[in-house]
Amino acid sequence: MSFQTIRGQAAARQLLQNGLRRGKLSHAYIFSGPVGTGRMEMAMALAKAIYCKTSIDDACGECLECRKVEHGNHPDLHIVQPDGASIKIEQIRELQKEFAYRATASGTKIYMLQQADKMTVQAANSLLKFLEEPASQVVAILITENGSALLPTIQSRAQWIAFTPMPREELVEALLADGHPAALALPAAHLTAGLLAARELITANWFAEMRNVVLQLAKETATRFPSSLLTLQQKVIKTELADHMSSLFDLLILWFKDMVQLRLERRDKLVYADQLDWMGSLALSRDVAEWVRMMEQAVDLQKRLRFNANAQLVVEKMLVEMQGV
Repeated sequence: MSFQTIRGQAAARQLLQNGLRRGKLSHAYIFSGPVGTGRMEMAMALAKAIYCKTSIDDACGECLECRKVEHGNHPDLHIVQPDGASIKIEQIRELQKEFAYRATASGTKIYMLQQADKMTVQAANSLLKFLEEPASQVVAILITENGSALLPTIQSRAQWIAFTPMPREELVEALLADGHPAALALPAAHLTAGLLAARELITANWFAEMRNVVLQLAKETATRFPSSLLTLQQKVIKTELADHMSSLFDLLILWFKDMVQLRLERRDKLVYADQLDWMGSLALSRDVAEWVRMMEQAVDLQKRLRFNANAQLVVEKMLVEMQGV
């Protein structure tokens, strides 16, 4: 992993490499952005570049220091993750104790906090003091989906680096270049913010099957409604797909969007382009407003899932709403 191997995030990469070249890195960074946009990978690339004995502004990947970071055994690099639901004050105190000692020959100690917004108030206040009075040469990297959730005093003492979603067309192109089929690359690109997250979703054992089931449910609901309820029971509720009910709605919402696009004759925008043979005629059975209403209903029902509504009943309600398309 090096800066050059991370797709996208050119602004973040340039800022960090400029700091390395000038020898003016910040003592603390906030890497804020959606999951899958390469925040942790960029943090590891920065750590490698700091320790690398060969390159000034990137990692060679071959020297002993780079390999130590790669293998997770560099003595001056410490990664903190939430202990359960939060990062606790004891974890920050342990970090402070470790950092009271001088760095090894590298000269710089680095710590990374994953899901930094999950610090308890006590942990955040303890970290604030650590940021203000580091015991040695230290670089802190706070990784979070929402940097605004951190204490304002922490935000003011760190350099903010925003990680933005990869442009969808570029993301699809990269996934296709990886060899992933368009049938999976297109929905994955719509449901994730970056290449790493999209790759992870596509290679998940359940994703391709869930896509097939959503399409089967949509077709059966429109043509032979009772069959869709049986399909839901046998292929979702009684299988591992039951653990991914929110994704069922994600994929269904994309299907409704496709129906709107077909109704508006925008076939180049389709996610389920390989299903055009039966979706094309079905789209004409309702006007745009009705398809939009169905989409809004799906969004509303997906929200109910997040509040622990009965998953089977929620999906059945959606199918009933779709009946008679």
